[in-house]
Amino acid sequence: MSAPQHDPAIETSGLVKVFGESRAVDGIDLSVPAGTVFGVLGPNGAGKTTTVKMLATLLRPDGGEARVFGHDVAREADAVRSRVSLTGQYASVDEDLTGTENLYLLARLLGHRKPGAYARASELLEAFGLTEAAGRQVKNYSGGMRRRIDIAASILNTPDLLFLDEPTTGLDPRSRNQVWDIVRAIVAQGTTVMLTTQYLDEADQLASRIAVIDQGKVIAEGTKGELKASVGAGTVHLRLRDEAERETARSILAHTLDAHVQLEADPLALTARVEGDAGVDDASGAEQASRALAELASAGIIVDTFALGQPSLDEVFLALTDQPPGGSTTLDTSTDTSTEEIAS
Repeated sequence: MSAPQHDPAIETSGLVKVFGESRAVDGIDLSVPAGTVFGVLGPNGAGKTTTVKMLATLLRPDGGEARVFGHDVAREADAVRSRVSLTGQYASVDEDLTGTENLYLLARLLGHRKPGAYARASELLEAFGLTEAAGRQVKNYSGGMRRRIDIAASILNTPDLLFLDEPTTGLDPRSRNQVWDIVRAIVAQGTTVMLTTQYLDEADQLASRIAVIDQGKVIAEGTKGELKASVGAGTVHLRLRDEAERETARSILAHTLDAHVQLEADPLALTARVEGDAGVDDASGAEQASRALAELASAGIIVDTFALGQPSLDEVFLALTDQPPGGSTTLDTSTDTSTEEIAS
C-alpha cells in the first residue's frame, strides 16, 4: 500500500548517534517527500549508513527525533518496520540457495501461503530479468544479478519506504543501469526510496532531492540544480586548434576567469571553473566566458570548440567536502559487513 504523497515519508530533527567519543551523526535535520528518490551523498565515514540504520530501527538514536510516516523510530519501532524495507551494502540472500528458493523462503517468512509465495517469487524473478537463472545457486550469479535479487527480496511485500544503502557499489556500468531502472520502476509504483551513494552520477540520475552529509552533519541540501548553482556559475570546456598555444591559453584563461585551469589528457583541451558567489546566475557565467573568448581571440588563439555548462555533481562534492567521492573523513564505527535486512 503506497503512502500518501502529501505527507513527508521521513522527518528528522537534531538526529544524533554517538559511538564512544565519536559523533557519527551530529544533529541531522531532514525532510523526505513521499513518492520520490531522496539521495544522500557523503564520503566514507560521513554518517550515511548510521543515519539509515537509525531510520530503519536497527540503531537507537542518542539524541534528536526521527519519524517515518509519522511514527517515532524509537517509540513506535514496530509500526515503522511494517512500512519499510532495507537493502544494505552487502547481499542478504543465501548464496547456497537458488534464486527461487531464496525468494520463496523469504515470502513464506513474510506470511505468504505456499502457492502465493511461489507466485510472488516467479513474478519478481521475471520482473528483474532473472527467470533463466532462477534454478541456479546465487553464489553462481554475477554481481549485478546478486544486487537485483537482493532488491527483489526487499520488495516481496511492497514497502512504503525502501532504504537502498550504496546499492551499486562494485557493479559494472550495465548492471548499474539495470539497478537504476529497477529503482525508477519501484518509485513509479508509489514507493519512496532513500538512496545513499558515493556515485555522483547515480544521484544525478535518480534523486529529485539530495542531501550532502560530511562528518555527521548535513552541509547542503536541495535539488541537483540548486546544489550545482551553489558552487559557481559553471565550467568552461575549450578545444584549441594548435597544441603549441595551450600554455598561453591557460595563462589567459586563468587571468581572465581568476580560476584554476586544468590541462586535459587531450593535448588540445582545457577546462576552467567559472567562479562566483553562491547562486550566481547563468548569465554571469556566460559573460565571464565571453570575455575569456575575446581575450583568446585578441591573442590570435583559435578555439575550435567551446562549451559552458553547470558544474558537475563531482565538482559540487569537491567544493562542499574538500575531497573527492570515496574519500574518508571521520570513522563511521557503525559500518560493518553484516547483511541485516528489514522486510515489510
